[in-house]
Amino acid sequence: MTPMTMSTEQAGRIDGGRFNKWLHAPEPQGWFQSSAQQFHQGWLKFRLHPLGLAGLAIIVLLILVALSAPLLTAYDPIVQDMAGRLSPPSAEHWLGTDNFGRDVFARIVYGARTTLYIIILVSVIVAPMGLLIGTCSGYFGGIVDEVLMRITDIFLSFPGLVLALGFAAALGPGITNAIIAISLTAWPPIARLARAETLSLRKADFIAAVRLQGATPATIITRHILPMCIPSVIVRVTLNMAGIIITAAGLGFLGLGAQPPRPEWGAMAATGREFMLDSPWVIAAPGIAIALVSLAFNLVGDALRDVLDPRGSQ
Repeated sequence: MTPMTMSTEQAGRIDGGRFNKWLHAPEPQGWFQSSAQQFHQGWLKFRLHPLGLAGLAIIVLLILVALSAPLLTAYDPIVQDMAGRLSPPSAEHWLGTDNFGRDVFARIVYGARTTLYIIILVSVIVAPMGLLIGTCSGYFGGIVDEVLMRITDIFLSFPGLVLALGFAAALGPGITNAIIAISLTAWPPIARLARAETLSLRKADFIAAVRLQGATPATIITRHILPMCIPSVIVRVTLNMAGIIITAAGLGFLGLGAQPPRPEWGAMAATGREFMLDSPWVIAAPGIAIALVSLAFNLVGDALRDVLDPRGSQ
């Protein structure tokens, strides 16, 4: 081993040692170091949940598949080939073809993009919406709490899928309208959770101290209460993902979600039900994909609940 190699290895050990000390410093310097330490501690706890790791692996695989779809298959998910319709799984078509001769594997892979698109947009809409409504309701109380919670109760009084169907039918078919419909039914549980967290925080001593310093209600909510509610909301949103995926698939199954020829797992299952007995692979592939991804989010949500909200696991 050459001196150059030795010095490089020693430098690597020194850098690693410095990073380890920085990551475990008893007094973090700044918010970035504090956040890195919290993330590291959370990851160490998360690793103790093998089922959570398995779910995380599936979610990461879903993201990689969606990003690298053109590299995983040479078939266009939209192009039809009636001469090869309903071909069984083979070396040429790994999951067979559908009633229009389209490669089922290619449509599953590209359909992952649609699923991720729905998940991301719904999360971006419902998490801030539920947080804002819940924290305002819990902090102000009185008539504000009554009005916001009665509106929340109206949404909660209907089954989520039924309410989403109603909104989707009123808005019209299409993936954008489906996302709006799902978002309108997914925020109430988050608002309820944020309200409960806020009720336990608004009488805390540090909130009283901030209020005595002249902080406005908007400042107290956004800078002190909202950050305290985020961990519980993350867990709730993750656990809700399975329901969001199934609701999106249900809307697609009924023709109210993504429209043909865009590949979407629910719409693929709707098409495959007509050939369930003679060509079961057409419906089996999207059905397994929906079930697997929904299970993965549930497993990750359960693990995150133990990591971010220890009180809920006691």
